[in-house]
Amino acid sequence: MQFLNTFNPELIVESPGRINLIGEHTDYNMGYVLPTAIEKKIIFEFQRNGSEKDCNIYSKGFDVGFRLDLTNLSKSEIEWENYVLGVLNEISKRTDKVGGFDCTIHSNLPAGSGLSSSAALECGLAFGLNQLFDLGLSKLDIVQLSQIAEHTYAGTQCGIMDQFASVMSEAGKVILLDCRTLKSQMIPINLEPYKLVLLNTKVSHNLATSEYNVRKRECEEGVETIKEFYPEINTLRDVSVEMLLDCQSHLNETVYKRCAFIVAENQRVLEVAAALESNDLKKVGTLLYEAHEGISKEYEVSCPESDFLVDFAKTDANVLGARQTGGGFGGCTLNIIHGDAIESFVEKATKEYKVKFDIDLEAFEVRPSRGTMIAALEVR
Repeated sequence: MQFLNTFNPELIVESPGRINLIGEHTDYNMGYVLPTAIEKKIIFEFQRNGSEKDCNIYSKGFDVGFRLDLTNLSKSEIEWENYVLGVLNEISKRTDKVGGFDCTIHSNLPAGSGLSSSAALECGLAFGLNQLFDLGLSKLDIVQLSQIAEHTYAGTQCGIMDQFASVMSEAGKVILLDCRTLKSQMIPINLEPYKLVLLNTKVSHNLATSEYNVRKRECEEGVETIKEFYPEINTLRDVSVEMLLDCQSHLNETVYKRCAFIVAENQRVLEVAAALESNDLKKVGTLLYEAHEGISKEYEVSCPESDFLVDFAKTDANVLGARQTGGGFGGCTLNIIHGDAIESFVEKATKEYKVKFDIDLEAFEVRPSRGTMIAALEVR
């Protein structure tokens, strides 16, 4: 793009991806989650260009960009552009202080890995514009407008976990987040001598967005039925195991399974948080395996590749626990592995995975890290 010839950034922002230790699909059911940011991130470079409304956005990784007019925002047919446009649309409802700007984007988040690159993109852009134009938005404002942008422009009815983790995380901690009240507690995570290792299946089944919205509707259908018998119920967060069993005969099998997973997953999040605080790492691992069983059999958002890797992890005593992480149908499995055994485990897993699926497995260690922040400008 032409602006690159004279591009001289005045602000650099780093916005991380996230992992969720446990608590899958509970956020849009107003439940509990336990996420944290990781070191892999999207890096934004910003400059004001002196115009009132003209903006240029360029992706270094994909060598593609687009121009936009701040006074004429509308949805694009190109998916990634809508994350940018949605954020700008939400900001425009809150302030008219944004002027023309140029922005380059570079990501080291693996595409399709389930590490929430969409939230990193939304939050990093909003965070940077807030700084560049002194918009006066709080961190929570940035989280909430980014979530709405994903609803309205990207079309995914996501909960608030991804954006919250991307912005609010602290190094060395996971966030116990109550998605109904947005009250949060930072819980130190000390896994020594174990490490968190992601195995990237390298598959994306293109079902995540559409089936995500289907799962949300199925949960809402369950709530509507349960509410007929328990009027105080507004979300699955309010439903106990006893209530669910009492209403089982009134729910179709699929909706019952979805609800059963969410009710159990909420409890698992609280149990993992307690286990971390008491340093019961074996309990944490056991609960991860239980969560994956639910993800695969009850919520049905796993895939053969993820199931294979989790089953493989169970054969190695050096792995405390594993599960698919992210929205589903591919992406990464999250594994808690003894630090001395990572190299041999990854080597064996890579070999077996190649034989089974003819796909080259990608593995990388992740550490709980800081949320979205300003980075130092390099001297040019």
